[in-house]
Amino acid sequence: MKRILTGLTLGISALVFSGAAVSGHGFISKARVIDAKPLYETVEVAQPVTECWTERVTRNHRGHGNYIAPIAGGVIGGFVGNELGRGRGKTALTVAGTLLGASLGHNYHDSHRRQRPVVEHVKRCETVDRYEQERQLVGYRVKYRYEGQTYYTQTTEHPGKHIRVRVKVSPVNGI
Repeated sequence: MKRILTGLTLGISALVFSGAAVSGHGFISKARVIDAKPLYETVEVAQPVTECWTERVTRNHRGHGNYIAPIAGGVIGGFVGNELGRGRGKTALTVAGTLLGASLGHNYHDSHRRQRPVVEHVKRCETVDRYEQERQLVGYRVKYRYEGQTYYTQTTEHPGKHIRVRVKVSPVNGI
């Protein structure tokens, strides 16, 4: 009975190991890290910068007008409308004459105002990108030892004292 159990155990072990080797997956182990040197890359980075300046701007400015011309035009237009109107239309013609006279008085005043140039200082700002070169850490060149052999790899993060490795074993004389 003991021989049967021993034979069965050896047979199962052989199947497990040959299956792992045949399947190509291997197994995960740890290797000792000897050295991990940082790898840098120089890249251009955009830095937004706000630039401001003062511009001198000249504008034509009309002084504030007075209300004499529109009021006088409204009074004259209302009087003329009242004189020309008869019966029920007298009120409507008076109102229309007042509005037309005020409008004409306003236009007359605007056309006869003098324009004066006015100089203003206007602050203007704009955001632009300034490009600067920076060194950025892109990974590590790792030197590690596994089963007496030295290997190299590149990682994105520092591995620490040990690095995980995949070990794949296959027979030398096999199919």
